[in-house]
Amino acid sequence: MIVNVAQLKRGQKGIIKEFADDILPIKLLELGCLPGNTIELVQIAPFKDPIYINVNGSHIAIRRSVALLIELELLEDISQT
Repeated sequence: MIVNVAQLKRGQKGIIKEFADDILPIKLLELGCLPGNTIELVQIAPFKDPIYINVNGSHIAIRRSVALLIELELLEDISQT
């Protein structure tokens, strides 16, 4: 199932598939936000902006507008089965 980072629930993980737009902050790419890497949603601020994620061990806060551009394939959580 393809979703974007803004649609994740706390604790959910996904593998980055692609970016909906070619314009993504260079800093995110430098921190490992690249296709094939895993993202976990850590926390969402009270008004849904910013979104706090974990990408390959790096904890990053990103704007919701940027989170909408990062498309993921959800990973099944084995602890929920």
